[in-house]
Amino acid sequence: MGGCFNKMVTRKIAFIFPGQGSQSPGMGRSLYDHFAIAREIFDTAEDILKWDIKGLCFDNKGDKINLTEYTQPAILVTSISAWKILEAEGIKPGVVAGHSLGEYSAIVAAEGVSFIEILPVVQTRGKLMQNAMPTGKGMMAALLGVSKETIAEICEAASVHGIVVPANYNAPDQIVIAGESDAVNKAMDIAKEKGVRRIIPLNVSVPSHSPLMRTASEKLSGVLDAVKFSNLKTPLMTNVDARVVHSSSEIKDALVRQLTHPVRWDEAMSILLKEGFNTFVEVGPGRVLSGLQKRIARELTVETEILNAEDEDSLNRVVEILIESKGIKGNA
Repeated sequence: MGGCFNKMVTRKIAFIFPGQGSQSPGMGRSLYDHFAIAREIFDTAEDILKWDIKGLCFDNKGDKINLTEYTQPAILVTSISAWKILEAEGIKPGVVAGHSLGEYSAIVAAEGVSFIEILPVVQTRGKLMQNAMPTGKGMMAALLGVSKETIAEICEAASVHGIVVPANYNAPDQIVIAGESDAVNKAMDIAKEKGVRRIIPLNVSVPSHSPLMRTASEKLSGVLDAVKFSNLKTPLMTNVDARVVHSSSEIKDALVRQLTHPVRWDEAMSILLKEGFNTFVEVGPGRVLSGLQKRIARELTVETEILNAEDEDSLNRVVEILIESKGIKGNA
């Protein structure tokens, strides 16, 4: 599903924000080079965090781009830079959603919290997750072409070797498992025996969305107690419950529980498609969510337009399509 709509189609726009795994060296550089508002975001982030976030994003200085405590604020800053450019062009979504970490970007875009206030919280979240268990003791793996029922059977059979659970229900044909390394490795062996067509160990440093994050979740709850959340001006589709929320009281609860519970992305996006959302803009680095959304829409046989906004060229295309202008120019 995909392709351009004719001018008679009424668009219902959703902004979707990527999480960890979408990072790559060079992210955000085009935004910083061509848009003053992006420069302001990156410079402000460095003032707050007191480390070279531009060097990390643009050139992977220090080789830390895949370390959770650095990855998470870097993705947030890049995503918010792209969103602020779209906002300045008058493009507003009818709903926002974020994959795991991306939910923080989505809440900023929904005006539920300020970027300045949430940025250090996101870095703390990354540190808490990184420190939740020793390096090498936990892992994650993606299994493709397997049902939820089979995943449950695989995890149950492997659980005699330790904790292993479904962590991300990403698409009809992609589920990620997480847990203790021995148990995840055993689960991958069992999956092979069951004929799972593709198994990919993930290059992540923590087993997110599993009970192993309980300590991090409890500590994060205390950190979030000090954050002043506001009622959302744009509805948020949560990834932990796959439901839309509006009130400040629901935000913190969702953010805390997502650390120890699976991301229900497939379900959340299917609900939006069934509710008539037909234009999805991935706002931030990479195109991971765009790929997932194509598969989800194809499964439902729903026609959608799926766009991404991560650099000058893709932002120009989004604006040209959505407001039928000649595009935007970087105001360097």
